[in-house]
Amino acid sequence: MSLFALVEETQVAEAPTETSPPDWHTVEVRHGGTPSRADRPALLRPATWPQTWLALAVYWLASRVVMLALLRSGQGDIAREVHFLYRHWSEGFTHGTFPVGDVTWQYPPGAALVMLAPALLPGLSYFQGFVLLSLAADAVVLLLLLRAGTGRPGRSTAGAWLWVLALPLLMHLPYARYDLMVTVVAVGALLALPARPRLGGALAGLAALIKLWPLLTVLGTPRGRTTRQTWTTLALSAGGLLLVLCTAFRGALGFLSAQHHRGVEIESLGGTFLHVAEMFGWPGRVVAHYGSLEFVGPYVAEITTASLLLTGLALVWLLMWRVRAARWTPATPYDAALTAVLLFTVTSRVISPQYLIWLIGLGAVCLTMRQTTQRPVAALVLLATAVTTVDYPLFFADVTAATWQGAVIVAVRNALLVAAALVSCVRLWRTSVPHRERLTALP
Repeated sequence: MSLFALVEETQVAEAPTETSPPDWHTVEVRHGGTPSRADRPALLRPATWPQTWLALAVYWLASRVVMLALLRSGQGDIAREVHFLYRHWSEGFTHGTFPVGDVTWQYPPGAALVMLAPALLPGLSYFQGFVLLSLAADAVVLLLLLRAGTGRPGRSTAGAWLWVLALPLLMHLPYARYDLMVTVVAVGALLALPARPRLGGALAGLAALIKLWPLLTVLGTPRGRTTRQTWTTLALSAGGLLLVLCTAFRGALGFLSAQHHRGVEIESLGGTFLHVAEMFGWPGRVVAHYGSLEFVGPYVAEITTASLLLTGLALVWLLMWRVRAARWTPATPYDAALTAVLLFTVTSRVISPQYLIWLIGLGAVCLTMRQTTQRPVAALVLLATAVTTVDYPLFFADVTAATWQGAVIVAVRNALLVAAALVSCVRLWRTSVPHRERLTALP
């Protein structure tokens, strides 16, 4: 099938027509009793498997074999972080300490659990255990998307197709970074929210302590009991795990210092402007700094400040949307999660290639619902993913050398991400904020 035949069931009007009830987690049960065999999700009815997920399973298996083969070949030395950094950090965790003083450690303390897990698998090397866990996370995401997208009215398998088609565009990178493992928890949290908001909040809290961005995934929960339950359990989950980690390990909060000192990474939006400026005589250069390749030189501090200001403005816009939004469909929380993470990605001082894994996962969750407003956004993310692989690893030498080819590649990738963020914002606002509210928001 073509890439955009993946939305084979999505010819549906995109704007909601009515306001959803304030309490969102409603489960439809026929005859007021236990769901009948026909009411159960298709994933639980073997007779439906050939139609709903046999083709997905075959494509997933074939594409993942290719990804693993690329990883085994060592192409581009993408797995260097796992072999050296992750394994080294895990050895410290077994002795009860975080990498205190290591400027490359810039992750929330929950990431220690992910780094430590491969070392606990018997009979495997650290690298083998890490790849096995990554592959399992990939498979679980697909199963979650299939379960969410089949067997119920208004659902679509387009999300599962997006996941199996888009992830291989990053070649073997997803199995050489720990972002897959946080993405599976975040996807599980989002998909659990409608029926089990407490579970969704708890999973979001766990994911946020592994990597901060899943905090944004609960921004679109409908007002009322769902929001109270979700946000409360998120705070309790994250706070409880943080307390345990701070008690059990030394230096759990050391990552804050390293994050504070980060500059403008070469693949960021600010880095795109410096790429262009360098071709016109800007005297800066690229150096290895705080675990990534960053620009140093005149005006870098100003661009860093501008990035932080843009992130602040993105937060203000999201809060304003939250206050003004009056129409929720079942897809709105998913759409809002993708919008929020996109905004914080494009305004970040760092846009590493593995960040696309988050966006693919969230875009796939959106496409499980026919009412989603984010289909064009998912298409833009798909294109940005393909260009990201041209950036890294294929032409990364040109990017680091700031040649015109490298500048064009990064500029195109970031332009696609900015376009995706803007389209996402517009479509979310138009379908959830009443027309009168939109008019009063104009200057």
